[in-house]
Amino acid sequence: MNPPIQIKKHPFPSLLYLEWTLLAITALTAFIPPPLKHFRPKPPELSICGAFPDLSGCSILPELSIYSLIIFAAMGLKLPRNNQTHKVIYTAIEILLILIIGLFGERFSRLFPFLYIILVTRSCLIFQLNGRLFVTGLSFCLFLVTTQLKYQLFNFQASPQAQERYRFLILNSSLVFGLSLVFVLLMMNAVLSERQSREKLAIANEKLRQYAMQIENQATLEERNRIAREIHDSLGHSLTALNLQLETALKLWQANPGKAETFLATAKELGSKALKDVRESVSTMRLNPLQEQSLERAIASLSENFHRSNGILPISKINLQSPLPPEINTAIYRITQESLTNISKYAYATEVKLELATNRGNLRLIIQDNGRGFDLGQNTTGFGLHSMRDRTLALGGEFNINSAPGYGCKITVNIPLTRLT
Repeated sequence: MNPPIQIKKHPFPSLLYLEWTLLAITALTAFIPPPLKHFRPKPPELSICGAFPDLSGCSILPELSIYSLIIFAAMGLKLPRNNQTHKVIYTAIEILLILIIGLFGERFSRLFPFLYIILVTRSCLIFQLNGRLFVTGLSFCLFLVTTQLKYQLFNFQASPQAQERYRFLILNSSLVFGLSLVFVLLMMNAVLSERQSREKLAIANEKLRQYAMQIENQATLEERNRIAREIHDSLGHSLTALNLQLETALKLWQANPGKAETFLATAKELGSKALKDVRESVSTMRLNPLQEQSLERAIASLSENFHRSNGILPISKINLQSPLPPEINTAIYRITQESLTNISKYAYATEVKLELATNRGNLRLIIQDNGRGFDLGQNTTGFGLHSMRDRTLALGGEFNINSAPGYGCKITVNIPLTRLT
């Protein structure tokens, strides 16, 4: 069961106050004499009891109208919300109470049209548009029927001239009442629409806030992954090359001290580079690892370092028709760096080929070696391969690996340039 609508929790407290004001005005009319002397009824009083003196129970009808008015006022504190049947019963009871007040209320009935305005206002709070229109039309029809019934009662005692004036007054009051109902209906629809718009806006703002938090969390996660990739790609590459240099120097220390010293010097350079990479990683990595050098030159430096570490000079074919966006330069550089690192660590290759070219709005990178290869079903879960794949997919490209034990490895990267320009 829905809880009663408290004043502070009423969806429109000002409307509740307006209801009470109209009801108070209606109640006060019992103490105000008729404004038009010509329409002041002669004894017996102009009412159902006056027209039909033999009607039993007429002595309690004024009290019944007072009780009906009190009940009608109290019903405004509890509006049905969900059950359609309860809404219809609630409205039917309100209409019955209004009819009792209008027909049997004597002086209360003078301003009973105010009650229909309250009825229409409440119907706007509990019904959809079709229900509101129906209640508004029904209220106007009941007003006309009640007014016509009272006019027939008036004919018992009024002169033809007074009846003519009364008909004119009824016509004017009917037009004013109908326009008032239309105004109340339009006003309530506007108020409810504005309230629904505010509620939808509040819901949208809450969803937007939640989305912003999700985006912030996702951005934080992506930034952590990016830093992890940078550490793996830069620092991991340098430390791997450093380890190879030191192993070679240890092997040649006694047989060829001069050459071992060369490898140690190279190891020192790699150590310095690794230290520099650590410092840059701590400061959230530099956005562009290709500062102050082109992609061709950066790849050439990677090839030279690979040659010094492994004694193999990659066969490079680079044909870039136009400068590439910084994010593509960084991705290609890191993918090439990671590929050469993997070849140094696992491939035991004697030949490495590197091709980089742009053609018809597409960038293609191919890195191929003749090493021992690996089983794609068992060795594709490493962080390095995931890093290369993530970088490619982030740019809307395709990342493919072809390898088999004993047949080397071929990495192919295709990145569309038209989507990034």
